Amino acid sequence: MGTGADTVSARALLGPHTGFAALEQTVLDCAPGRSQPRATGDCEEVLFVLSGEGVLYLDGRAHPIGPQSGAYLAPGESYELENPGPLPLRLVAVGIREPVEAAGVDDQAATEAPERSVVRRLADQERAAATAQREFRIVADPASGLRSATHFVGYIPALRAPEHFHTYDEVIYVLDGVGLMHVEGEAHPVTAGSSIQLPARTVHCLENTGDGVMRVVAVFRPAGSPAAAYYPDGTPASLGDS
Repeated sequence: MGTGADTVSARALLGPHTGFAALEQTVLDCAPGRSQPRATGDCEEVLFVLSGEGVLYLDGRAHPIGPQSGAYLAPGESYELENPGPLPLRLVAVGIREPVEAAGVDDQAATEAPERSVVRRLADQERAAATAQREFRIVADPASGLRSATHFVGYIPALRAPEHFHTYDEVIYVLDGVGLMHVEGEAHPVTAGSSIQLPARTVHCLENTGDGVMRVVAVFRPAGSPAAAYYPDGTPASLGDS
């Protein structure tokens, strides 16, 4: 267990302080050493490693974590993060407030279900297609134990998609690339490290204006498919649309 001063500094990006109650997005910077215990409280929480390697300790078990890996923490859990050093360890964390229970499963059963995955490597997950030639990989969702949300990495080509909306609340963190976030008639520049909050049914388009593929890591609730999108008139978007 961590002792003395905490090795983790947290920088809140999105959440109630930005008018977004459903999800809280925070960047965690872990100095060398082992952190003080961090409690999830009433929330579910997901982590995604931006850089560095370390260990996640949960219920007495050590789970190695590294670049492009994600972790899931259930409500009522306490965990610690360790950075063996000397390189920095940085993660983006998202808290899912007021998590819903899986139908017919109590909190303890949902937390201890055999299919739960604490840590998953992005490279081990299959790519799937979304609209406008976009792709995604699921980091965590109800199939891996995350009951209330979907945690995924999206791949956005240099092609502007039609404006659309989703029926879920979403927070996005740009991993790499440059672009424009089109929303409510305005275009906001985004680059690596930018954060975006999207209330459900917000008409928008995240445009990649760079030469390569833009990558984002995002969390939305309630859980579903990242490919589920609708045009402003309510018509469902299809995979063949561009």
